[in-house]
Amino acid sequence: MLIQGLAHRGYPKKYPENTVSSFQAAIDLSYSILELDVNLTKDGIPVVIHDPTINRTTNGKGWVKNYTLDELRQFDAGGGQAIPTLEEILMLAKGKVRVDIELKQSGDLYPGMEQAVLDVIRQCEVEKEVFVASFDHYSILRMRELDPELELGLVIYGATPSVFPLMEQLKAKYLSVKSIYLTPEYVRLCEEKGIQLIAWTIDDEQAMQEIRSRFPNVLVCTNELEKWAACVKQMV
Repeated sequence: MLIQGLAHRGYPKKYPENTVSSFQAAIDLSYSILELDVNLTKDGIPVVIHDPTINRTTNGKGWVKNYTLDELRQFDAGGGQAIPTLEEILMLAKGKVRVDIELKQSGDLYPGMEQAVLDVIRQCEVEKEVFVASFDHYSILRMRELDPELELGLVIYGATPSVFPLMEQLKAKYLSVKSIYLTPEYVRLCEEKGIQLIAWTIDDEQAMQEIRSRFPNVLVCTNELEKWAACVKQMV
């Protein structure tokens, strides 16, 4: 059974986040979408890591943007694994699962990030198997300028009507909202506009059951993959 939901950084409750083993575990559990984060190396390579520094998730220290890919490969991202490139994870997922690529762009932190990510998507020939999202909506505007067809999404903390004109302008389909801000009115409005809502990040079983029963069309982003899978199967 395909589990409709987003595997947040793979399966980080059991495996090091944003690593090959973590994403493979999510694929093995039949999740419909992998969620991953992209930063950019000194030599312009998109790599899959959440933070702009390697301090929290590896045995090294420093900013991702200050290391070349070869230099980053020397650090342990957990269980002896290296920080993966976006290309590696897209090829792992190709033909099996959709991928939500979240750009960790922050203002001018990564000049050229959007083009670099688009180049990888095209090289892997997965244009129809991914969507690209970000908290930095200017980054998504740049992505739309680069590609008129790629599926796009916005990530926001709270619920606001201000995103709707921008989403229409972008022809963006996905909207990721912190789960506590979802109301029946907001969910209905998104459904009327043809927007796929994503609620992040839900790990509590009771909260899972509540959102599944109240908003069955909302996709849940979770770290607790087996809990959400059980909830989905139970409430089919």
